[in-house]
Order: sequence, then structure tokens, then C-alpha cells
Amino acid sequence: MLKKGFLFLLIFTFPMMLYPAGTGSLVIIGGGSRPDYMMEKIIALAGGKDATIRVIPNASGVPVESAEYQVNQFKELGVKDIDYIHLNREQAATDSAVHLLENVDGIFFSGGDQSRLTRDFIGTKFLEAIRGVYNRGGVISGTSAGAAVMSEVMITGDENLNEDPDYNFISIQDGNIVTVQGFGFITEGVIDQHFIKRQRNNRLISVVLEHPDLLGIGIDESTAIVVAPDRTFEVMGENTVIIYDPQNVKNIQTDDHHNFAAQNLTMHILKSGQRYNLKTRKVLR
Repeated sequence: MLKKGFLFLLIFTFPMMLYPAGTGSLVIIGGGSRPDYMMEKIIALAGGKDATIRVIPNASGVPVESAEYQVNQFKELGVKDIDYIHLNREQAATDSAVHLLENVDGIFFSGGDQSRLTRDFIGTKFLEAIRGVYNRGGVISGTSAGAAVMSEVMITGDENLNEDPDYNFISIQDGNIVTVQGFGFITEGVIDQHFIKRQRNNRLISVVLEHPDLLGIGIDESTAIVVAPDRTFEVMGENTVIIYDPQNVKNIQTDDHHNFAAQNLTMHILKSGQRYNLKTRKVLR
């Protein structure tokens, strides 16, 4: 009989084993407005205006309205073959869901609640088909919730310890930030979004100290990271990206109130045009 821990590991790592490291690109947007040049980058990486692009609106509380809005933005930028796909979990588990992505060059996840995306797609054939788009050289993109879901360790937006209804993420504590399995297009770090505008440094630092093998990647609004197949990324947009690198962190401790203490946590602030190597953890320019 399989032990529960092994079965859990098998369920959540098996999708990752079906494909090797992807050969496509990622455009991960931190939420907020999306300048045309940012969307044009997605279109270019998908193959230009003749590419086939599909919007996935499941994160939204009003998915059809969200999808139609996003489809129209792509249409206004000249994309001819643009539509949306809205499936529930039962539909996403079918072979017909896979066929929907056979000739697709680009995927765009709209914003909302990232937990809806994992609820509907983790462990399904449809998510594997999305990985297939990536691994044959396509582009996977998303904004806000569609950014958070990109990392293997995903921040849900919930807290375990903070009981103050008026303030969110007011501490840097062990065991407070709720994380679950994300889609895993970023395995080197944890993505957070709306980062500077919503002052989310406390929650990302907390997650990084709980996972000191991972980078913290905080992407602000109207800003994106464009991740190339060689695992370098370039910042694009109106604001900045913050990287927390714990590789030199020493003496991680907690007190009786779960507060973290640590030394030598490195932070980088990257502006538009700067590049970063996820493998070597170096700023390139």
C-alpha cells in the first residue's frame, strides 16, 4: 500500500515529469493596467498577429465578461485568431479539452483569484496541454492571479495566524502565509503580484524564509517579467520588480510568537530593461 505522503507527492509531481524544461517563453504581469507594448510582446512571442491565442478566464469571478474584455484587447492589437476557453474541472479532465489547444501558440490567464485556477486545472489533461503549448515553443502569459499561479509554490492570499480583519500581512511570521501547489512554470522562486502598490513585502519575505531554496519575485502593477527559455528574464513595464534571494541567509529563527529572525537576506530592485538569471541568481544588467 502506498503511504499517504508518497501518494500526495506522486499526484502533484507527476504532471511536472511529463515534460522536460520548456522551450517556450513566459510573460508574467503583476496586475494593474497592461500597456499595449506589453501585450504586443506576448503577441510577438506567440508568433505575431497570425498566431493562435487563447484566454483562460477561470480566475475571474465574472469569467465571461473578463474573457471578452481580454479577447477584445488582443483583437484591437491585430490578433486574428483569438478566443477564450472556459472549462470546469470535469471538462478539463477530458480528451476534448486537450484538442482545444492542439494548434494554439499562446495562452493568457486573466486575473481574479488564483485558487480558482488550481481548483479547476491542477492534475488535469488540460493543464498538461497548456504545458504542451509551452514545450513546443509557445508563450504562457497571465496577469495578477494569472501571475501568482505560475510558480510551483503558489501564494493563495490567505493567512493562518493574522486575525485582524482590518489589516492584511502585518507581520513576518513562520506558518502564516498559506501556499499551495501552483502550475510550476517557475520552479526557481515564488511569484507575488501587485507587489509594491499593495505593500506585500511581508508575505513574500515570510514565504522565502520558509522556503530558503527559492527566490522571492515580487512584480509590481503594470510591470512584467519576460522569461526566456534559458531561464533569464527581462523586466518590462512602468514600475519595478523586487527579488529576495535567501541563498546567503544565516541563522533563521523564530520566537514564541512565530516572528522570523534572519541575517543576510539579499534584495535586488530591478527596473524596466534590466535582466536577471534565475539559474545563477545574478543581475545581468
